[in-house]
Amino acid sequence: MRLPLIQRSGRPRSSPFSARLLMQTEYLVEGAQGLERFMNAPTKEHALYVRKVEREADEVRRGLVMQLRKTFITPIDREDLFGLSRDLDDVLDHVYATTRDMYVLKVTPNAHLKTMTTVVRQCAQELYTAIQHLEAHPRLAGNHAVRVRALENQMDKLYVKALADLYDTESMAMDDVVTMFKLREIYRHMIHAVKSAEQAANLIDDIVVKFN
Repeated sequence: MRLPLIQRSGRPRSSPFSARLLMQTEYLVEGAQGLERFMNAPTKEHALYVRKVEREADEVRRGLVMQLRKTFITPIDREDLFGLSRDLDDVLDHVYATTRDMYVLKVTPNAHLKTMTTVVRQCAQELYTAIQHLEAHPRLAGNHAVRVRALENQMDKLYVKALADLYDTESMAMDDVVTMFKLREIYRHMIHAVKSAEQAANLIDDIVVKFN
């Protein structure tokens, strides 16, 4: 049975679409927290937990898309609702791909990955808060979107440093080369997760401008 890693709010939402977007970000936060647990203890149980969260989030997104098809008038532009849901889904997809590939390829978490994971989790939490305030307090939502972009800049620097350290060797044995390629792919999953979070933040900004 899945145990929520964040407390779910029972307060009524502004619209059913906001409720589904918020539910997606709740799963995103849970997935990012699950990624942190995996980095501290890369077990099959922790990897499967993230996969379960990702699949449940997919169901929420499918429900939102079906609801969009049946609704003529929406509180937020249909294209924006669809795009924001897609971007949130992309973030969690990369989180899941990270745990999946690390477990299958037997990649041991290192300091770079753990630091990157913290940034991913912070992005997820900022997106959650932004979505929470999107309809009722759009300017506050925009402030949290700005924080996501700042985190993306931080991730860029972490990614470059991780790659620099990865290639900082004069001679490598074949096993080291294989490990290097594995880590490079994992690093890419991590930065793509935050790039997708930035895309979601940019779309939140677009929605905020339309509300003003």
